[in-house]
Amino acid sequence: MKYNLIIADDHKMFIDGLLSILSDAPEFSVTTTAKNGAQVIKYLEINGTGDLHLLITDLSMPEMDGIELNRIVKEKYTTLKTLVVSMHIDGGMIEKLIQNNVDGYVPKNAEKDELLTAMRTIVKGEKYFSQEIKRAYTDAMFENKKEEEVHLTDREKQVLKLIADEYTTQEIADELFLSKHTIESYRKNLISKLQVKNLAGLTKHAIKIGLLDS
Repeated sequence: MKYNLIIADDHKMFIDGLLSILSDAPEFSVTTTAKNGAQVIKYLEINGTGDLHLLITDLSMPEMDGIELNRIVKEKYTTLKTLVVSMHIDGGMIEKLIQNNVDGYVPKNAEKDELLTAMRTIVKGEKYFSQEIKRAYTDAMFENKKEEEVHLTDREKQVLKLIADEYTTQEIADELFLSKHTIESYRKNLISKLQVKNLAGLTKHAIKIGLLDS
């Protein structure tokens, strides 16, 4: 069976390289190429998916990036499979793509054989993610899980806010009518709970996960 592709990437060198790789894979044929997601959507609006089977797209492109392109394709052109080939290995990006049903993701430095394996796997109706992408996604999910599991008491939140406001241990003790020793214990507990090394890391991480929003 012949599988027809559409490629979206704003770097002609990558498209030319991919065309060279596909010359050794006669089951694939490139129907058209685009410089960004907006051009892909315009093409699909005019021509429909027709006999297209797979979209290969980069992430960073002008006008419309690969994340938005994948989202629109999966909402409006559900028969078209999507494979991201990008230099960006970011857990947050991968999560967004997976939430929008991307069919696969491999880094641009992947070997030729892996890229072809990904394409062949996807057009047959299965998902394909390289080991590097899987690790980045797993690490991001683990980090999110750690952040969700941080539970502070009201007193710990008070101490944390005062630390962020650059109060000294003695000033916090005076403010909360507690002993300096008690505040030091709270500080050690906070560092342990948030899994950081020092007070600077404590404040930075607390801001990152939203503990100092209110």
